[in-house]
Amino acid sequence: MRAYPYPIKSEPDVRSPARYLLWLGGQQGPTLATGVLYGSIWMLTQALVPFALGRAIDAGILGKNFGSLLQWTGVLVGLAIVQSVFAVLRHRTSISNWLQAALRSIQLVGHKITYSGDALPRTFSTGEVVSTAASDAMRIGQIYDITARLAGSVLSYLVVSYLVAQISPVLGLTVLIGVPVCCGLLLFIIGPLQRRQGAQREHSGRMTAIGADTVAGLRVLRGIGGEHIFVGRYKVLSQATRTAGNDVARSLATLQASQLLVTGGFAALFTWLGASLAVTGAIAPGQLVSLYGFAVFLVTPVRNVAEAVAAIIRAVVGARKVIKVLSTPALVASTADACDAPELASPLRDTLTGVEVAPGRLTAIVSADPALSADLAERLGRFDDDDLRRSEVHWGSVPLHQVDLGQVRQRIVFSEADPQLFTGTLRQTLDPQERHDDGDMLAALEAASASDILDGVENGLDHEVTERGRGFSGGQRQRLALARALLTEAETLLLVEPTSAVDAHTESRIASRLAAARQPGSTTVVVTASPLMLGVMDHIIFLDGGLFAAEGTHKELLRNAKYRDVVIRSE
Repeated sequence: MRAYPYPIKSEPDVRSPARYLLWLGGQQGPTLATGVLYGSIWMLTQALVPFALGRAIDAGILGKNFGSLLQWTGVLVGLAIVQSVFAVLRHRTSISNWLQAALRSIQLVGHKITYSGDALPRTFSTGEVVSTAASDAMRIGQIYDITARLAGSVLSYLVVSYLVAQISPVLGLTVLIGVPVCCGLLLFIIGPLQRRQGAQREHSGRMTAIGADTVAGLRVLRGIGGEHIFVGRYKVLSQATRTAGNDVARSLATLQASQLLVTGGFAALFTWLGASLAVTGAIAPGQLVSLYGFAVFLVTPVRNVAEAVAAIIRAVVGARKVIKVLSTPALVASTADACDAPELASPLRDTLTGVEVAPGRLTAIVSADPALSADLAERLGRFDDDDLRRSEVHWGSVPLHQVDLGQVRQRIVFSEADPQLFTGTLRQTLDPQERHDDGDMLAALEAASASDILDGVENGLDHEVTERGRGFSGGQRQRLALARALLTEAETLLLVEPTSAVDAHTESRIASRLAAARQPGSTTVVVTASPLMLGVMDHIIFLDGGLFAAEGTHKELLRNAKYRDVVIRSE
């Protein structure tokens, strides 16, 4: 299995929310068992207090036996000490269970985001995925927090039923039947609560999605004066979310009120029955005190059951969202029958366009529609196996989608036009696998004409990169991404518009240094229509309508009118 901070011993069961929650509990079985043990001892000590108190009154005070009084007083003190110790232990273990379950779900979602490619963005908005990891995972964790109290409640309810039956069989039967009836009456609130919580989660997810998507495109919105459109949409969604939240709050309030009504009514009835027995002399005064204490105590198990039911509802709603994310099939994956990559210096052939990229050269791909040449580069980089099955991309003599994915990612590296930079030091950004020394990184920065970026930051390679590299301009991010790509030393490097955000002088420097920055015999494919870049290419492939149309050097292809028009428009 994959390595995680919180170990995951088997693949998650995503067939249903219940199966996923059971699987998740199995991942932390020892901790759950410990929590159940601590919770049971904690609840039992509370349940035994009324019994010990009644015995102290009957045997010690009314019986005028100082030794018995001292003995049962010692029992009460001991129960208080044990209860205090195990309250702390139970709480710590319950919180551990909560966080383990939540963080395991977050780990799974994070891994899915990392390795599923474009599968998730095609199915979910960014905000929905964020809500799944940040909100739904924590809701799932709550049910593992309450397991200790729930188990202790069930055990203590049985013990109390036995102790009450020793005083009065009728009252014992009343407890044995009455407590489940009280819990059953609360189930009438569960259906509406579940529906309303599901609706509130949907509204909240859509609102988060609008917020996340808007933040990502805030500059564009401001540029076109579209802020008021966003504000209007967000206002409508936030009002709908608030209304759904109010509906959930009403259901929860009804559940709480019903809980108080049912348990209070049961406690009053139970105490009245006990008092009736005491008046007739059927039970002793101390036993009446015990019965009253049991009546007060039994409110706690019923409350815990009601809280557990509410937590289960929230967890099921959250688990349903998590398994939707986890069930989304990845666009690329290694299969059990994956084959090894071909030998070094093998060409890449795309049958859909008729393009073949020969190894060991600087090759440019030019098209009147930049999206078509970028699509070709993505196919060569293997980002959608279904697409590759239709278009049949071959690496040497082997279909690219049948090659072990790890070998593909190691030998073929793709760098997109809008690069992503991650938080951390600049050194970590350029060399995430820590394979190079500072000299190599400085050389790569020089090749990408990015050395000046170091001059603008205080700590050089130790400069902290902000989220998505927002502290850098678009051109700086692009040059840093190019340096990062060069440091991979990949056998085949696919660069999509690597200089689209830089000025002509910088682009000229990059073009003149690109060949020397690559290892001898390596293959570099550049999607570009820039004359500065095309002038240094060993070979250029021209697409017309997404299909192979011509190839040659830049000078040779300038005789082609369509190619010449594309290049002139890009100047």
